[in-house]
Amino acid sequence: MLFVVDFDGTLSVRDTVDAMLEQFADPSWEEIEQEWLDGHITAVQCMQKQLHMVKADHVTLENFFLSIQLDATFLPFYKHVSQFAKVAIVSDGLDHAINVAMKNAEFPELPIYANKLHFVPEGIDMSWPHKNPNCNAGNGVCKCKVAQDLSGGEKPVVLIGDGKSDACLAKSADIVFAKGSLIKHCEANNIPHFKFQTFADVLTKVKSWPQDKSHNTLSA
Repeated sequence: MLFVVDFDGTLSVRDTVDAMLEQFADPSWEEIEQEWLDGHITAVQCMQKQLHMVKADHVTLENFFLSIQLDATFLPFYKHVSQFAKVAIVSDGLDHAINVAMKNAEFPELPIYANKLHFVPEGIDMSWPHKNPNCNAGNGVCKCKVAQDLSGGEKPVVLIGDGKSDACLAKSADIVFAKGSLIKHCEANNIPHFKFQTFADVLTKVKSWPQDKSHNTLSA
């Protein structure tokens, strides 16, 4: 079994990129965000434009990444599911921000699949090692491709996410845990899902599953 865990707004309490933009970018970043939400630009185009608006030095940004608050209930969740499943953080956010936040919170060292952050004078840029040119979703990280590679096409795939970057994988995942706008997407597209707020909710549901871990027949 494979758990694909989103980071921003799922494992982290707030969306890390949005919080960074609020502090270090011109307020017009929100207009670019709306263009993406309305489907006028891709996620890659959105993030590239927004990150170029960030004005802060390396030390300031590192301190910001250290301030990222994580969902503490992830720890008991991970302790339980790691006994029988693989867990990976798959995010359309920034790899360095995730690494710094995880290490600072003394969370387990997990495989992280995210966009690569590059420091440049007075700001940051990014590249996309997990982008799939054949994916129509236009995300920097193709969560469907990452999940397929990690699962080998055999293990049940469980998605835990909260937003638009999770929408594509939600269609093919065996089980979906949804919060935020992902709930609306699942409801609009008749995708079975379990609603959650924290990983404590996810753990409660997982513990109710049959011991043989054959959960791909479960319905929401």
